[in-house]
Amino acid sequence: MRIGLSTSVIQRGHTGVAQYVFALTRSLLAHTTEHQFTLFVLEEDLPLFDFAKSAMQLVAVAEKFRPPVKNILWHQRRLPALVREHRLDVLHVPSYRRLLWRRPCALVATIHDLAPFHVRGKYDWMRMFYGRVFARELARRQDEIIAISRNTAQDIETHFHIPPERLTVIPNGLDHERFYPGSHTAARQSVAKRFGLQQPFMLYVARLEHPGKNHLCLLTAFERFKAQTQLPWQLVLAGSDWRGAEAIHAAIRQSPFASDILRLGFVPEQDLPALYRAAEVFVYPSLYEGFGLPPLEAMACGCPVVSSARGSLGEVLGDAALIINPRNSSDLALQLIRLATDTGLREQMRAAGLKQAKQFHWQRTAAATLSVYFRAIARAHASRPGERAGGKTELTATHRPGPVSRQASGTRVGAKLSRSLRLTAHDR
Repeated sequence: MRIGLSTSVIQRGHTGVAQYVFALTRSLLAHTTEHQFTLFVLEEDLPLFDFAKSAMQLVAVAEKFRPPVKNILWHQRRLPALVREHRLDVLHVPSYRRLLWRRPCALVATIHDLAPFHVRGKYDWMRMFYGRVFARELARRQDEIIAISRNTAQDIETHFHIPPERLTVIPNGLDHERFYPGSHTAARQSVAKRFGLQQPFMLYVARLEHPGKNHLCLLTAFERFKAQTQLPWQLVLAGSDWRGAEAIHAAIRQSPFASDILRLGFVPEQDLPALYRAAEVFVYPSLYEGFGLPPLEAMACGCPVVSSARGSLGEVLGDAALIINPRNSSDLALQLIRLATDTGLREQMRAAGLKQAKQFHWQRTAAATLSVYFRAIARAHASRPGERAGGKTELTATHRPGPVSRQASGTRVGAKLSRSLRLTAHDR
């Protein structure tokens, strides 16, 4: 099977979608003796895929196509021809923001969340409009869609009106070779040297985005925590600036505990495990998530978690986190105080988190994704026999897709899409 993967939505490796693409690609390396993989990568992102270049073909995409609008147009106008040139059987686009209208081969999409339908003001109005209207029409053109949680699959059915037989729920995995429990003392020493973190701290790993990531509620809760406990604990925010970040920076400047609120900016993935192991508590008050990898990574490293249950978070974290109402800073402060003052509770949540994290593996995600590729090819051949892929893949007994958990339970828009691209000026 000849498989293509578009990677230009990774935003230089700084987003959750980037971590999905990197982890999936690493796990698919185990299948390169059976299948051929072609990755379409923006030129300056090529070093990020050095781990794959000996086993997969990397096709460079000119940097002039990095800006969001130009990148969308590249997907619509240039990528179909490249798919045919490389005789691909299936193309996987891991974001609803870049889905193809043309169908040069079987098409697979991963949809991580439909946040524009849930969080008012999460994006600028142009991107909200694109995500709610045009992405829906593009999604209907895909042969198979992967949802990373049952919650996201339900949203896709409800808002995009995709029939359940074309949806497959494949949860994200965890890299257990990187995220595992280790010495808390050694981790504290490591982050003290690397980031200057000398005091006990609670950690939030998320881009600085307002209102979606809900930092202002966390800041209010932290101020109550400090006033009531008088503990030397600090709040560490790991994440790059994004839409609405100035509101967060302003709130920190005005806080009476500003000296105990530390902003690390974007933290490279190799530094995250030590931060998780060194933290006393990991807090995740997000207003909406399609999956929520950071709290799961924290659990795998043995860090107790306090989290919202919005979106898929309750589904992913189960009973292994202390659940809070993300709109109630008093509730959040109370749970932080409980964990800070009750070592028995911290140990209980640590053990529960380790057990929960063991359920997630990228190797399982990759194997299930390969099954979706086969199914997409079969659907494309059956539904549009006149539109042949660049190469023909026979579904032999050896390569026939196996069972994958499914969620239980167009109109031509080319001209409208072209007009919308002129409006979509910002991207994640």
